[in-house]
Amino acid sequence: MSIWHWLIVLILFVAFVFPYAKIIRKAGYSGWWVLVMFVPLVNIIAIWAFALLDWPVTQRARAQSANF
Repeated sequence: MSIWHWLIVLILFVAFVFPYAKIIRKAGYSGWWVLVMFVPLVNIIAIWAFALLDWPVTQRARAQSANF
């Protein structure tokens, strides 16, 4: 495989992983959860879980507003 192939693979990898990691970190989870994206079927379950579960960020915000 040529250097161009690996360059394209690297660009696509960064193009997919970076936004996912950023969103996951903003939700309050560890950025390492992005690795789940590469496991078939588990990635779909994880997306649904992240969408439907209460995020740590909202839990912290609720706890802070309850203290005031």
